[in-house]
Amino acid sequence: MTVELRKDDTCFVCGKKNTAGLHADFEVEVADRSIRGTFRPRPEHVGWQNIVHGGIIASLLDEAMVKLAAHLGMPAVSAEMTIRYKAPAAPGDEIVVRSRIVDSRNRLILVEASAGRGTTVIAEAKGKLLKI
Repeated sequence: MTVELRKDDTCFVCGKKNTAGLHADFEVEVADRSIRGTFRPRPEHVGWQNIVHGGIIASLLDEAMVKLAAHLGMPAVSAEMTIRYKAPAAPGDEIVVRSRIVDSRNRLILVEASAGRGTTVIAEAKGKLLKI
């Protein structure tokens, strides 16, 4: 099956037309093969009281990895992601997400990502993307 990836600005993480979305902002550094995104969670993004849900953090990490590959001319989808949560985040915190490509061969792209609050690492991820 052939899949065409088309952007329509309704992405849950970065789409500005998605009223239920996170509206995260990302900037790609092509020369460094890296990406940086920012997100400020709201009270509706919590799991436990005053703690941002881990699924929101996972979505940000996933988006950073896939968006980077696409911007570098390698449209891909997530095949696998391992996340290590290290610290909580609270609504109102500015979360900075970063990702970089570690390796790319054939149809597989290896990526790493992190989410942080100031100097505190919230989560780190390693992923495998499948080129489309």
